[in-house]
Formats: sequence, structure tokens, C-alpha cells
Amino acid sequence: MLWQLQISHYNEKVRWALDYKGVAHRRRSLLPGVHVLVARRLTGAPTTPVLTLDGRSIADSTDIIAAIEQRWPHPPLYPSDPAERQRALELEDFFDEQLGPDIRRAVYHELLEYPEIVLGLFTHNQRLPARLAVRAMFPALRRAMRRVMEINPEAASRSRDRVVAAMDRLEAEIGPSGYLVGDRFTVADLTAAALFYPVAQPPEFPYPSVSEPPAGAREFLDSLARRPGGQWVTEIYRRHRLAKREPAVA
Repeated sequence: MLWQLQISHYNEKVRWALDYKGVAHRRRSLLPGVHVLVARRLTGAPTTPVLTLDGRSIADSTDIIAAIEQRWPHPPLYPSDPAERQRALELEDFFDEQLGPDIRRAVYHELLEYPEIVLGLFTHNQRLPARLAVRAMFPALRRAMRRVMEINPEAASRSRDRVVAAMDRLEAEIGPSGYLVGDRFTVADLTAAALFYPVAQPPEFPYPSVSEPPAGAREFLDSLARRPGGQWVTEIYRRHRLAKREPAVA
């Protein structure tokens, strides 16, 4: 069972790994706020994704992919060459830590001013009582998100700069093969593309995303999408996001 927030890029990272390896699984889509309670109950950590595998619940996308790779080694996401494997894991860590929190902060800084957009993303495929509950609690949820994620104009500006720096790094790392490490798709490519998915808005993303972002977000995301790195994200999704669209398990 994968416990998820549908729009989260870290959750997309794990979904992609499962789909890429053809691992049959169920997805339980959680409401924002509720996901903290569920994740703490399962793992002691407050965040999703959480994968329950063989009776054990695993937190953190990197640890989850390591467990998936051990249980289902083919097709591999880790290179067989030790040096390339280390490089792939280093890039996974870089994009997790240096891109993930900042692209989330930069995008939510724009989106949280538009409740109808955010509510549609948060409650996709949820039942009516859940949708009504999220709508009623949205002002408190928005305040909590701004506090926990440090979403404010100054922090969002710094995060935009870091997202641009991460795009610079991505473009510098793309090799002659079109991949980040060696000559095939690895966890490094998967991580960079999944965490940059808000830039590319790829059709292969398995859930609704923001098709018409607010002007501020659109200007920023479009500037990245036009870059070689943004086009690379689109192409990696096209080649390797072997996802089947499925309704969330509410």
C-alpha cells in the first residue's frame, strides 16, 4: 500500500519507481493535514509518501526506493557499476534536498492565494464529505502550510533562485547519452524529473495538476520549461513514465 498525497512531487517519485518496475500496488490518497496523522501512526515521521511492504511501513522516498530496488531489482534504477551507482545516489540526494523543498515553496507561494485551484488538487477523487471538510478548514490549513513550509515572500524569492540553480545543475549533468549517469535511466533521472514535474506539466503525470497556474507562477514555470532542462524533463517523462492512470483509493 502506498499512502500518498497525489500532487506531491516526492510521492510522484515513488509512484514512478513502482510503475517503472511494474509493481502492482494500491494507493491510498490522503487529505492534507490528515496525512500527517496517518504518517506518524505508520512510521513516526510526519510526511508522505509511506509504503507499507510486507507489514513494514517505510518513510522517505529515498529509503522507499532502496527497499523497492532490493525487492524488485529489475529493471534496475541503481547502476551496476559502483562509481556510477554512487554518482546516481549523490544526484538523487542533491535534487531531494536542494530542489524539492524550494520548488514546493515557490509554487505554493503563488497557489495558496487561489483556494479553488488548491482545493481541486487536494480533493481530487475524494468523497463529498471530505471535500466539504477540506473547504471548511482551508483557511487554517493555509496558515499551517505557510508556517510549516516557511512560505512567505522573502523565502519564496530565495527558493526561486535555488530552483534556477538546480536547473543549472541539471543541465550541466546531462551526459551525451541524454541521461545523468551513464547511458541509461537511473534513480538520478527519475528523481530530477519527478521533482521538476511542475515545470513540465507532463501528460504522463497520473493525476490532475495545475493546467492554468496564476500569472506569477506561470511566468516562472514557463521560463524554466523553455530551457533545455525543462525540455529534458518532458522527454524523460515521455520515455520512461510507464504509468497507468487509476482512480485513487479514497
